[in-house]
Amino acid sequence: MTGTDTGALVRQLVDGGHLPAAWVDAFRRVDRAAFLPDRIWVRAADGYEPVDRTAEPEQWRELAYSDQALVTQVDDPPGTAGATAARTPSSSASMPRVVATMLQALDVRPGQRLLEIGAGTGYNAALLSARLGSEQVTTIEVDPALADRARAALGAAGHRPAVITGDGAVGWPANAPYDRVIATCAVHDVPRAWIEQTAPGGLIVLPWGTVLRNGVLLRLTVEYGSDGAVACGPVVGDSAFMWLRAQAPERDVMAVIQGEADSGRTRLDPGFLGDDDAWFAAGVLVPGCQWVVGPGPGGEWTLWLTDSTSGSWASVDYEPDATEYEVRQRGPRLLWNELEAAHAWWVRAGRPARTRFGLTVTSAGQRVWLDHPEKVIAADPRE
Repeated sequence: MTGTDTGALVRQLVDGGHLPAAWVDAFRRVDRAAFLPDRIWVRAADGYEPVDRTAEPEQWRELAYSDQALVTQVDDPPGTAGATAARTPSSSASMPRVVATMLQALDVRPGQRLLEIGAGTGYNAALLSARLGSEQVTTIEVDPALADRARAALGAAGHRPAVITGDGAVGWPANAPYDRVIATCAVHDVPRAWIEQTAPGGLIVLPWGTVLRNGVLLRLTVEYGSDGAVACGPVVGDSAFMWLRAQAPERDVMAVIQGEADSGRTRLDPGFLGDDDAWFAAGVLVPGCQWVVGPGPGGEWTLWLTDSTSGSWASVDYEPDATEYEVRQRGPRLLWNELEAAHAWWVRAGRPARTRFGLTVTSAGQRVWLDHPEKVIAADPRE
């Protein structure tokens, strides 16, 4: 283990106020670099470029001990269809400060049993094993190659949690019930298995998002009653993760754009989506809506909105200093009109921060609420 580098990373996290005291010892004992592959990927102008440990050892080492997210697997390496950089990451090592934030929200106690959804590199499972003991930790990974690599890295570091190769959406009932469940992938529909495998009073910490905005961090408490298991809790921060693979939205946002559209004008600046709180509320109130921005000359740009299910799409053309903007819409859903209505609701509600929202999940579906579970603003019933 490289104690000097690990110690420097821990000091950086502590000095920045990101690492709670209860987790300092675990972070000191677990070497992040030991859980990274020899090839990692970093963001570049046209996607993600590789950094190889053998060819660029100093850069690789610096990245390994940085408070930076690192892509550890891609679906389209350079050379695919003539590309010079990867564009589609499929697994990553999260920023250490984000790891620490999620672990703090988990509020683990000695003797508790824990399920992790998404083993990834195995680093998070190592931290949990260092804190709770390997025998208390189960981690599940859908990708066999990632699961094998995580299992090997954990074993080499002296940790022996149960590493399961399988679908995280169904959890792992063999070791249930769990006092804590943590997901390292984003979901929109919280799987019932996670809730039903959690002990009464247990916590589930997970990244949650909408197709429009990914995402926020939820902390749900599980209780049991006459209607079975119910999970309910607030947004406690931000946490944008890759999607649970079964719930990943369509990647080709622009594939829906076709045909003639009706034209109109709007006075609402499409840049309102730059406000994270407005963006979150819009995603809740306009389900299934994806977006992408197409840049233009002189500070101009176009906001594109699509719904692949209905085939609806809209575009809004932004021009600097304009007070009205051209809108085009096509399909059964008038997506820009829906976004305007969502923005108007958010303004009338006093522009609430996203941390004032929460989620309740029952066997009947999901409900997003504002300030209190009884104040429901959107419901997503289960079929």
